[in-house]
Amino acid sequence: MRFMQGLAGARRTVGMQAGERGVGEAVEGTPKKRAMNNVRVFSAEDVRHACHEQKIRSLQLQFTDILGIVKHLDLPCAQLDKILAGDVMFDGSAIEGFVRLQESDMYLRADPATFCILPWKTATARLICDVVTLGGDPYPGDPRYALRRVLAEAGQLGYSVMIGPEVEFFLYRLDGSGKPSTHTNDIASYFDLAPGDAGAEIRETIVDALEDMGFGVASCHHEAAPGQHEIDLRYADALTMADRLVTLRILARAIAVRRGMYATFMPKPASEVNGSGLHLHQSLFTADGSNAFCDARRPEQLSTIAHGYLAGLLAHAKSFTAITNPLINSYKRLVPGYEAPTIVTWSHRDHSPLIRVPSRRGLGTRLEIRSPDPSCNPYLAFAVLIKAGLDGMQRRLEPPPQVVATAGLPLREDRERAELMHLPSSLEEALQALEQDPVMREALGEAIFRHFVNAKRIEWDYYRRQVHAWEVEQYLSTF
Repeated sequence: MRFMQGLAGARRTVGMQAGERGVGEAVEGTPKKRAMNNVRVFSAEDVRHACHEQKIRSLQLQFTDILGIVKHLDLPCAQLDKILAGDVMFDGSAIEGFVRLQESDMYLRADPATFCILPWKTATARLICDVVTLGGDPYPGDPRYALRRVLAEAGQLGYSVMIGPEVEFFLYRLDGSGKPSTHTNDIASYFDLAPGDAGAEIRETIVDALEDMGFGVASCHHEAAPGQHEIDLRYADALTMADRLVTLRILARAIAVRRGMYATFMPKPASEVNGSGLHLHQSLFTADGSNAFCDARRPEQLSTIAHGYLAGLLAHAKSFTAITNPLINSYKRLVPGYEAPTIVTWSHRDHSPLIRVPSRRGLGTRLEIRSPDPSCNPYLAFAVLIKAGLDGMQRRLEPPPQVVATAGLPLREDRERAELMHLPSSLEEALQALEQDPVMREALGEAIFRHFVNAKRIEWDYYRRQVHAWEVEQYLSTF
């Protein structure tokens, strides 16, 4: 059953956003003919009309800290004029990576284009906000602003960035006290149906809610591990997609809890099973609606722009991994044998390398990067990936020869012959690579870079000083 049948009327009044495409499907046609199934509100007046039409009582103003944790303020709809005027103040001193105590007062500037009704809260709508200073300038520590800056750079070069994600997550049971466990309620594997896929109803309810909110869903299915699921969102511009990924995580948890389950986007919650990834399909488009990655005159129909972007991703792979895989646990997923990339390689069709070039061409030409995981801050992850690609384009880099895998892993002799670069094997190694890369530092901005590295070094130091259960079991009685 759909959550928001009553929203249909409001949708018709606010119009529809063009430019939506599926992951691998529904990508052909001219810009005007692309699927237009995603509804976005574009103006302050549209927000006022929708709030009145749908009898909205409260508005949730959302933003994220540098770690991607969603923060929010709830205000009654009576304060809508104040909200739309960007006159809502908050104390930023307690937010991770934000200002010092003596500079704590900041403003939230709501983005009307992000308005949507929350299916898990009665008569409540959300607006995602940009964080601004008392002087009205963008706050440099705001992750959304970091992405905006990189997208502006792409715009100056004549390109818009489109992204389509494949989002993996686990559904686990809550224990007797209502806390998340690592016990699942299904025994299914890749593409299985019920009754093995006992989480299908929850997954489908999440998809219904996403579509009711105006998010285009390309597909969904059970993933390889018991309790693991995947939802693929239709292509959208990078800023819109970052907003959606933040919302998807909140929505999935809210719906799962109502069914006595918990949705976790932790990369590797259980040993000996595949972890959860966030595969990101990326492409650049020009102002006339052409895919800049496609050139029918070149081998494999990949343009020089695509080659440069691909080479940039490969060149900065080790250093952006701290952002795209930000947890200590992230590196438990990036190990051989569990369908996650560990070596910096690419291939046209093979599904095991870091970057894959799907076979579709024309408007569907794209690069798929397979290392990120869903615990990342989408704004920062998109910013460093796009910046890496743009750097490769501007420096006219060429990618190394592709490496074709056997049984999911590159051949040992290929690895030795080509001296292939490995992704970091720990958060500490990833942070070291990030600190040595001025391009990634520029993508984040000095404020975010400094606070992110500091927060993660504290996390790593705390972790390395702990004695873990495995160590006790392995060594206590032996030594």
